[in-house]
Amino acid sequence: MTTSQPSIRLFGTDGIRAPFGTFPLDEQTVCRIGYHLGLMLQEETPSPMVILGGDTRQSTETICGWMAAGLHHAGAQTLYGGTLPTPAIAFLVHQREAAAGVAISASHNLLPDNGIKLFDHLGFKWQVPAEEALEERLFNHPDQIEDPPAEKLNLDPSLAEEYREALEQSSTDKSASLEGLKFVIDAANGAASPFAAQVFRDLGAEVVSLHDQPNGRNINRDCGSTHPEDMARAVLETAADLGIAFDGDADRALFADEQGVVRDGDAALFLWARYLKDSARLEPPKIVATSMSNLGLERALDGESIELVRCGVGDRTVVNTMLEAGISLGGEQSGHIVDLKQGTTGDGLATALQIAKILKVEARPLSELLAPFVRFPQVLINVRVTSKPPLESLPSVAAVARDVAVRLGNRGRLVLRYSGTEPLARVMIEGENQHEIDELAASLIDAIQEEIGAE
Repeated sequence: MTTSQPSIRLFGTDGIRAPFGTFPLDEQTVCRIGYHLGLMLQEETPSPMVILGGDTRQSTETICGWMAAGLHHAGAQTLYGGTLPTPAIAFLVHQREAAAGVAISASHNLLPDNGIKLFDHLGFKWQVPAEEALEERLFNHPDQIEDPPAEKLNLDPSLAEEYREALEQSSTDKSASLEGLKFVIDAANGAASPFAAQVFRDLGAEVVSLHDQPNGRNINRDCGSTHPEDMARAVLETAADLGIAFDGDADRALFADEQGVVRDGDAALFLWARYLKDSARLEPPKIVATSMSNLGLERALDGESIELVRCGVGDRTVVNTMLEAGISLGGEQSGHIVDLKQGTTGDGLATALQIAKILKVEARPLSELLAPFVRFPQVLINVRVTSKPPLESLPSVAAVARDVAVRLGNRGRLVLRYSGTEPLARVMIEGENQHEIDELAASLIDAIQEEIGAE
């Protein structure tokens, strides 16, 4: 089997992602990825075991079959869990002592996209060097097999049940019973659909379940964390205590308080960090968040004597920073939150259960619990560019950026960076006054467009 594709990067910030049926999510390439993955794993473990599963897209089972065929030709074994949240695969890799895990999902993307996310034997997302080694094998090493046919997958329902039981057992103490609370849960017609409502009901909660009828085509469509409007509206209509919206693979969650106000990952991080610190379980008293987290989070945490350590964008970057600094809690504004004492990657269901537990223990409305967290006005604008030279090397852009920083002082924050996957420069400014930051952003956008802007 051969490929005519050039030696390019397949992996982005969170695995491989593309429209189903196109390179690299075509049958030949997926089979070859599985084959070379299996060969790499064989170097460490004879007859390695790989956990497979994914979200509810109509293409997911097909891709799992292609991946399994390649793995088997390389001498690997597979366990197929069917519809599983991405964090469930990370959990199961560790629990079953597997060599790796493969989650088939395009996260919050709509159809026809799908993707591949890889986990190592400890349940952490594959690091860049490992991805590069797999790419090098894929493009530069001749295959020694013919195109393997897609195989019929044998579903092992015990995998899903093991993950569900672990979620419930993490909240079995009396203080974590959710009896007396009502939740609106939006499963995004995705991987949370078979799990979320059942787990919360098993813990005693009343649940209003939305968008939990996946048909293979409706994942993330006008629902879930990218469209939390239905969830927020239902909280008001049903007088619920909390609304929860997952994305397609359930590795993140957003919330709505009892007033129907949508609360993002920054709000959840503040609530969780303060709860851990108050119960003497946040040592050191620090958390990790990305450069995109709101300045309001930093100020609110400072009021609780908790330090915010910032890092680059991406949940893998967050986890790496946490491991390097010995910090147990971190996450992203988008709702990816990781507690290394509980797991190895962002888990929307675990996050939702933690926020629900805090609500139960504190016995106060979410809006009241989040009163110290006040978001700063923020503007985030993407500028299409023709190239990506270092921004500090562009005279006009550098000069305007310095001026913006001086004008903001300690009353705001500027983040200027390129997108990792698209020809875009991203301008993010936070400050005390919306009109002021809009003007500052406009001046930066003009400078970027003058230097490297696309037509």
